[in-house]
Amino acid sequence: MKLSTRTRYGMRAIIELAQHEGKRPLQLKAIADRQDISVKYLEQLMSLLRSSGFVRSVRGSKGGYILARPAGEVKLSEIFRCLEGPVSTTECTEDEDCCKRSADCAARELWMQVEAAIQGVLTSMTLADMVKKAKAHSSEYQI
Repeated sequence: MKLSTRTRYGMRAIIELAQHEGKRPLQLKAIADRQDISVKYLEQLMSLLRSSGFVRSVRGSKGGYILARPAGEVKLSEIFRCLEGPVSTTECTEDEDCCKRSADCAARELWMQVEAAIQGVLTSMTLADMVKKAKAHSSEYQI
């Protein structure tokens, strides 16, 4: 299973917004520069995140983007679903009728466990948790 660029970049961008929670809005160019994402692509991601209620845009000379909800209330599973769609490893985990072997297939059971594990991790973590992880990583490199 490989995550799309949309999901990887979208997560990085919204984590950056969470790191600046409570401060002034971040402009797209600043996020794009720090995350090495094109501004044009980031505009598309922010539009998707805004329409899903995760971020808000602030107009004006000091405008930019901010989180629409507190970072501690936003589960990573919600963002993942917005950017990537549902966690799905194979077609048969969503539609048992797609394969005549589904009812007694050990591999299908494995794929369902993999999906549940991924969903469990994403549901157990919030943007605030990711901010803590980012701080821990940045302090590791400071002497």
